Amino acid sequence: MFRLDPAVAHLNHGSYGAVPVPVARERRRLDDESAADPDRFFRDVPDRLAAARARVAAHLGTEPEGLAFVANATEAANLALDALRLERDDEILVTDHGYGTVITAAARRAPLTTVALDPALPDEDAVCAAVLAGITPRTRVALLDQISSPTARPVATPRLLTELRARGITTVVDGAHAPGMLAEPLAGRPDLWFGNLHKWAYAPPGSAVLAVGPGFRARVPAPVPSWEGHRGFPRAVEFRATADYTGWLAAPEGLDLIERLGAATVRAHNGALVAYGAALLSRLPGVTPLPCDEGLAMRSLRLPRSLARTQAEAAALREEIAARLGCRTLVWAWPDGGGIRISGQIYNRPEEYERLAAGLGALLDGR
Repeated sequence: MFRLDPAVAHLNHGSYGAVPVPVARERRRLDDESAADPDRFFRDVPDRLAAARARVAAHLGTEPEGLAFVANATEAANLALDALRLERDDEILVTDHGYGTVITAAARRAPLTTVALDPALPDEDAVCAAVLAGITPRTRVALLDQISSPTARPVATPRLLTELRARGITTVVDGAHAPGMLAEPLAGRPDLWFGNLHKWAYAPPGSAVLAVGPGFRARVPAPVPSWEGHRGFPRAVEFRATADYTGWLAAPEGLDLIERLGAATVRAHNGALVAYGAALLSRLPGVTPLPCDEGLAMRSLRLPRSLARTQAEAAALREEIAARLGCRTLVWAWPDGGGIRISGQIYNRPEEYERLAAGLGALLDGR
């Protein structure tokens, strides 16, 4: 069902995803259609995007008029932040688990209050308490990960969003990993939310969505002026004139495929598989599992304290694992020693995690 190199253990689905053959086939069909009659294809694009958006919205449990296709979570973050129209004295609350380009986008628009979350915080209560303790009198917005990218832990839970809303704080949720992995990606109803479809939702690269509450839709700027500009959100955001829309039009096929496979079965399988891999890695000296949500298809573990203290060290170790072990993983940096994140997907097999654990153990012994 996937075109992945079988010689490589692809244990990093969380970074780039992988496109199933049926979805790739549908995108090629759309590309052929565009090539055969460009005039008709592009004139029909706005309405076809609306139909595709409605299919995606149904899978995500939201209304299509509040959803727009975008290229990726980083683009969505910038559009969402611009819709807030922050004043000079406003602050944005973030955490040190936030994704780099999203945090950078926030810092360009307002001063930040950064909440330090120890990767070993034991549970949701501890995370909620730490975030709420970081609120200042100037906090207007909380920009939080739904599932943090490096440490694979839930942050913006429905309970935390409710607490923030009660304090009058606008909530913006980075749900990059939510579509396709969570049963209710928009649980808690944040004011603005965005998620990638090309990761766990099996869509082609460059496919993501931005969900916007009614009070903010008129404020979302169009990335470029277009003939759909007068239509407002979401059409003004989606239409980019003559561009490649085939990935967005094919995106619903990925979520449809998950439903055909059985969404609950896929989630349970992937969660159990990555749990098996994490258990193997946790037996290695100096490798410590981090608190996690049992239902997620990603797990993170801390490496020995001398490793991955900087981005350069983390990247070097990641590439060494790939070159020597033939395993694709994410290695993340942390000042007092980083960690490794693995994923579970339907194309993975238990022996791939066994290969990683055996090889990583030998690699660490040599350091």
